[in-house]
Amino acid sequence: MLYLTLNRRSSDAVRYLEWNVEHAEEHGSTVEDLEYVLANSIRKSTSRSTGIPYVFGYAPDDVYIIMVYEIIDEETVYPVTAFEVEED
Repeated sequence: MLYLTLNRRSSDAVRYLEWNVEHAEEHGSTVEDLEYVLANSIRKSTSRSTGIPYVFGYAPDDVYIIMVYEIIDEETVYPVTAFEVEED
């Protein structure tokens, strides 16, 4: 699984499985994009129907994406999906 920490203190804080990396790439996002958007999101919210959180933000290449994730613990999230969206 791909886990991202919200408060990284070392490079060991991010753990990957190939499936998650491939899934992100299928939607045009890299792991670096996900980390960047999570750390620099411009809008955060939670789905009214599922309660799952998500963030909107720009990847380093200025692509506007949404990242849906599950909270694992206070410092770690599991990206469910991420993909490019049009800005509201």
